[in-house]
Amino acid sequence: MGKYFGTDGFRGEANVDLTVEHAFKVGRFLGWYYGQKEPDERCRIVIGKDTRRSSYMFEYSLVAGLTASGADAYLLHVTTTPSVSYVVRTEGFNCGIMISASHNPYYDNGIKVINERGEKLEEEVIEKIESYLEGEMGEIPYAKKDQIGRTVDFAAGRNRYIGYLISIATRSFKNMRVGLDCANGSASAIAKNVFDALGAETHVINNEPNGLNINTDCGSTHIHVLQQYVKEHHLDVGFAYDGDSDRCIAVDSDGEVVDGDKIMYICGKYMKEQGMLVNNTIVTTIMSNFGLYKALDREGISYEKTAVGDKYVYENMVTNGFCLGGEQSGHIIFSKHATTGDGILTSLKVMEAMLEKKQPLNKLALEVEIFPQVLKNVKVKNKKDAQDDPMVQAEVQKVTEALGDDGRILLRQSGTEPVVRVMVEASSVENCEKYVDQVIAVMKAQGHVL
Repeated sequence: MGKYFGTDGFRGEANVDLTVEHAFKVGRFLGWYYGQKEPDERCRIVIGKDTRRSSYMFEYSLVAGLTASGADAYLLHVTTTPSVSYVVRTEGFNCGIMISASHNPYYDNGIKVINERGEKLEEEVIEKIESYLEGEMGEIPYAKKDQIGRTVDFAAGRNRYIGYLISIATRSFKNMRVGLDCANGSASAIAKNVFDALGAETHVINNEPNGLNINTDCGSTHIHVLQQYVKEHHLDVGFAYDGDSDRCIAVDSDGEVVDGDKIMYICGKYMKEQGMLVNNTIVTTIMSNFGLYKALDREGISYEKTAVGDKYVYENMVTNGFCLGGEQSGHIIFSKHATTGDGILTSLKVMEAMLEKKQPLNKLALEVEIFPQVLKNVKVKNKKDAQDDPMVQAEVQKVTEALGDDGRILLRQSGTEPVVRVMVEASSVENCEKYVDQVIAVMKAQGHVL
């Protein structure tokens, strides 16, 4: 990770951490860089945005930078991150840009860059963008005369993505009462169209974005809103998305949450039964619940564990040819259909499992017993020293032995703060608290804690 770009793009408070000048320069670089790669062809870059007020400002800044460098900018307007990925890889664009800060509050925003294969941008290109932003590259020439780029309305690309999603469904959703929480974000422009076209009785909430209400007490990070709505309206199932709709959390007819771990189990087991789970393996992150692994072991399904971040999940899937992976937070990747997490696609896959197996979501989810989890953030003087301390590691080993096959402990350094996260999953909250506190006590005794 660099000074500006993290694992999920350049993100921060609009016009504080991420400014219009930053956006203009990112556009300038991308238009020039991809133009140089194919000098005989006009560079074409597609842009999508979420519903934040600042997204329009950043869109115009990016367009100015791109066209000033000689690229043509194609505008999808308000759309989802996975739709940009889909359009880039199916319409022959040099790259794509999504303006969004995902599940963050409205005053934040971000720039996600997607390569020509619909994947997150390569690190070596990100390093070059950072170098330009830091003024280390010198000036990029301006396009002149007929080389200046143009702006093209490309709402048709978003419509083709909607059609693609509809084509993935295996059967009609007729007589299914479905609730959708669109987080006043990108899904507001797409999700209802998909479920209506498939015949569902669609009930939609939080789909009236005003630029300031994205993710505000709604969507996948405030799931209690959809839980209550599903119960009050006696719906069969509900799906909540985040601001750019690359994640999905489900709610069953009883109003119980079905998170990313349970979704991976439900879809993975169904895919195995259908002979579609490649290499009989699901890719998870180290933060997936211990209960998921116990359930997968019971079903004879293998799993991989990666660092936290859907980027790392996807890299593992590509390297090993796996077809299903994701995070507890609801980033689920079905690599046969997408190169990124896609909340609406995930909804369709959950619906497929329910309809094909003729079982309600609560029955499918009941097979996973989620273990209680306690996670505490410990501020330390030096993250590596605190985590690697022999006495701390000895205590971790002691806890591991005490838990046996009925839980686990995980120490993880924060990527952005002077913090070590201590997490324990066990059969009871009391045991979780006890073991977490034991390890923290050793960290304090060793003088690591601030």
